[in-house]
Amino acid sequence: MDSRGWNRCLALELLLLPLSLLAISIQGYLVHMTVVSSSNVTLNISESLPENYKQLTWFYTFDQKIVEWDSGKSKYFESKFKGRVRLDPQSGALYISKVQKEDNSTYIMRVLKKNGNEQEWKIKLQVLDPVPKPVIEIEKREVVDDNCYLKLSCLIPGESVNYTWYGELPKEIQNSVLETTLKPHKHSRCYTCQVSNSVSSENGTVCFSPPCTVARSFGVEWIASWLVVTVPTILGLLLT
Repeated sequence: MDSRGWNRCLALELLLLPLSLLAISIQGYLVHMTVVSSSNVTLNISESLPENYKQLTWFYTFDQKIVEWDSGKSKYFESKFKGRVRLDPQSGALYISKVQKEDNSTYIMRVLKKNGNEQEWKIKLQVLDPVPKPVIEIEKREVVDDNCYLKLSCLIPGESVNYTWYGELPKEIQNSVLETTLKPHKHSRCYTCQVSNSVSSENGTVCFSPPCTVARSFGVEWIASWLVVTVPTILGLLLT
């Protein structure tokens, strides 16, 4: 692969570094949170608790209690959360460690005021696993009239993810399959498939040398890693 091809692949990989995200939206007393599995999560409301409340209870479902604070003491109930949760009575925050997809639910915090009235807040928690690194499969590759016809697939079985193709394309392709035709050219071309969900993203890249030969794309990742370590060192030497 020539230097121009590698440079283009490298620039593409650096622009598409994986991201870890936490998505939160608020609608009235219902808060939506999307987090990555194995992370530690804080369930909390966006306002202050009623002053001098009598009792505070967190529910996993409408009838399954997680913890209850009453008369200055916290009681943790027998559940899958025991040993993984901690309550802060002052803010009402519930800390959960190492959440898994099985922890998906609408959590309820119910507060009993001194006047006997109750107030509750709901937090809908969605836990997603990080997306795996995609493997690009070449379903079709043939030369017709000096043009290289390609059909590439980037499917991850059993996962609900978004697909986006990047490279020398007329526009971004948001599909698990890419079909494109390479005109006669003198430099290599690379195509990157990015798979993502609300909390993570991963990329896979495949490159082709003229006229329609698969090139080794792992060199892109090696060069990117080398630059991450080397460039700051060189800049530091130049500035001293």
